[in-house]
Amino acid sequence: MHGLKSLLGSMLLLVCAAGCARRAPEMQQAPSSSTTTVYVARRVRTLDAERPIAEALSVRAGMVLAVGTKAEVLASAGGDARVVDLGDATVVPGLTDAHGHLAGLGRSLAGVRLDGTASREEIISRVAAAPATAWQGDWLIGSGWDQNDWPEKSFPGRAELDAKLPKTPVALERIDGHALWVNGEALRRAKIDKDTPDPAGGRILRGPDGEPTGILVDNAMNLVAAVLPPPTDEQLEAQLAAALARCAEVGLTGVHDAGMDLRTFRLMQRWDKEGKLPLRLYVMADGQGSDRETYLREGLFRGRMLTLRAVKLSLDGALGSRGAALHAPYSDEPSHRGLLLLTPEEYEARVRAFMARGFQVATHAIGDRANTLVLDTLLRSAEATGTMEGRHRVEHAQVLRLEDISRLGHSGFIASMQPTHATSDMPWAETRVGPERIKGAYAWRKLKETGAPLAFGSDFPVERPDPLLGLYAARTRQDAEGQPANGWYPTQRLSGEEALEGFTVGAAYAAFAENERGRLKPGQDADFVAFSVDPVDAPPAELLKAQVKLTVVAGAEVHKAP
Repeated sequence: MHGLKSLLGSMLLLVCAAGCARRAPEMQQAPSSSTTTVYVARRVRTLDAERPIAEALSVRAGMVLAVGTKAEVLASAGGDARVVDLGDATVVPGLTDAHGHLAGLGRSLAGVRLDGTASREEIISRVAAAPATAWQGDWLIGSGWDQNDWPEKSFPGRAELDAKLPKTPVALERIDGHALWVNGEALRRAKIDKDTPDPAGGRILRGPDGEPTGILVDNAMNLVAAVLPPPTDEQLEAQLAAALARCAEVGLTGVHDAGMDLRTFRLMQRWDKEGKLPLRLYVMADGQGSDRETYLREGLFRGRMLTLRAVKLSLDGALGSRGAALHAPYSDEPSHRGLLLLTPEEYEARVRAFMARGFQVATHAIGDRANTLVLDTLLRSAEATGTMEGRHRVEHAQVLRLEDISRLGHSGFIASMQPTHATSDMPWAETRVGPERIKGAYAWRKLKETGAPLAFGSDFPVERPDPLLGLYAARTRQDAEGQPANGWYPTQRLSGEEALEGFTVGAAYAAFAENERGRLKPGQDADFVAFSVDPVDAPPAELLKAQVKLTVVAGAEVHKAP
């Protein structure tokens, strides 16, 4: 098993029988606006240049009131202040995952969990023991498999599933969300056979006889999605409540949701109005499907804990399923260059339409061809619409030509990246793209040095939502055993403080919130996390076993360690 996601999988599994049965989350009540709470810790890392290290901070009415020594903060707080002693913990500004998928995380917690599986046989065993939460209608769903973690490293097929469940439709999503493994009954219900053409931007993998193998890549997945029963309202609420709780447990105070569908957004609006959102949500509207028309018509939204200001478009697939769009063929599949999920013309039309409505445009781009096309289109369209200051984002920015790294850095656009993608992909990524193209892949340091703002996330549920894993990966570029010894392409490593900034000030900047959060200073939002170790100075290996002691959002304690 390779990468942090597979090695630590069993440590971080949530028991769905409990987690997915939750109802709408209840926002913990912050102390009244007249009450001051003082938090004391071994160290407070503020990321504020004027006072980078402190011993305590005080909070009132959801805002940071003071930061300083314990004596200073207690003196200014008054004798009736509530005091919370966090012992030897280190407090840092609230961490935001700048690219996650709450609905996807909820589904993964409810469905058959396949991450960390070491073989097809193990997957079949888990499918056979599926929990009750894994059913949508009479379909069995699951997610998280990765053929790169198996000895044979080849895609599976329908036959393995048919042998166990010949009459039950089964749909199992790959870890990257860009391929679907289905059985014969699912293919039958979706009316996919040897005569079904590949849809634009998708592939139906076929055997020598032309029959579908059971693997659908990128837009071909939509053929099954069209007939898959959606979750009930009760299922959706339980899944999202579990996802939000999971995020708070791992120390996240905010999430940038990368492509929220309208049904989920309506639920988030209701929960925000009812005071039930435990985290700050910065939503990218789903610009890929039919919901985009409603989002365009209604425009931007700002509530208490919920903001809609961006739109998410997906231009290509993923590297692991060879859907990422490359300029030259794949090194391990010379007849294939990946997939564009939108034509360049349709992509540009959508970009301009959303820019004209004031949206920040965030585009999924993995392969170097996709990244070139995104930069060309964003530069041209932002100039035409007068939105060069719109902080448009390249989501993943995973494989870039060296000249495009420079262009991204000088454009003012944001590189929204996921450190654990590098440590999960490093066993096979160079096999996909070869020794030259890999020099521009997962290149955080190169992008930072050219001036690109870095906003860090996990792409959960593709990776674990735990930001400690991202901080570890950014500092080391190693797996959980510390391999390779010096890190994978170690010149791209970041310092502990740079890594922390990606999840704090970088994520805040990417959401136009740098004056409200990302640092701990008087007048900013009281969003912070207490860890059992210092994520900046502690030996990196300690991050993998560290604990989240407290998560505070807008002054409310939304998670406390048992």
